[in-house]
Amino acid sequence: MANSDQSVHKVAHKDTVKRTLLVTVVLCVVCALLVSTAAVMLRPLQEENQTIDRQRNILIAAGLLQADVPIEQQFQQITTKVVDLRTGYYTQAVDPATYNALQAAKNPQMSETLNRQEDVAKIFRREDYAVVYLVEKNGVLDKVILPVRGYGLWSTMYGFIALDKDLNTIAGLGFYQQGETPGLGGEIDNPRWLAEWPGKHVYEDNNVAIHLVKGVVNPASPDQAFEVDGLAGATLTSRGVTNLLKFWLGPQGFQPFLDNLKAGSA
Repeated sequence: MANSDQSVHKVAHKDTVKRTLLVTVVLCVVCALLVSTAAVMLRPLQEENQTIDRQRNILIAAGLLQADVPIEQQFQQITTKVVDLRTGYYTQAVDPATYNALQAAKNPQMSETLNRQEDVAKIFRREDYAVVYLVEKNGVLDKVILPVRGYGLWSTMYGFIALDKDLNTIAGLGFYQQGETPGLGGEIDNPRWLAEWPGKHVYEDNNVAIHLVKGVVNPASPDQAFEVDGLAGATLTSRGVTNLLKFWLGPQGFQPFLDNLKAGSA
């Protein structure tokens, strides 16, 4: 009798284990299907939000953002084009609406490796094409907004820099993604610090001269037009900002394009 009871108990135990495993598998499958379905359904909304966020940051960098006007409406004043960074000329080789520069930079067929001397921004590879943004007034160029990125202390900093129509005076700078130390390097998001950039100059004798100084800019300095206050306690982040601007506004970045634009031949 005892053996019979033990046999029944073992069978019941096996049934319980099987049911538990079955329920677990079914739940996993159902959850996976729900997550996948939600991801597919939400992808268009996520992509739309990403586009609006990018447009918002471009408008901020250019000093054009208006609080009470829809972003999409404000962005209509901006023309989007693609530049071949190897030549400095506009190109239709890729669609600006779908082109992803960061993905292209990982593709050896759409980018080039930078040597250590060239790669002051520490991006390792530079994409062949870049999307730029133009603001025109009465058919005349008023501003150009350029994407920039480079490594700081802990992270790659991503942003936009806007230049006025002379293509030398900075209209604004903004960073939309970074992982620098809060309260130190993370102050690159601080509106008070970003307010120092408009009016500064990029080039001196065709060389990138804009840079962050250690401490505070001396108003009496002959170079003050090219200098911005350094970030207190964030030497490497400050150096990273200087280096990313040196790269992207230099000959490996957008300088050939800006030269062509000045000459009216981009």
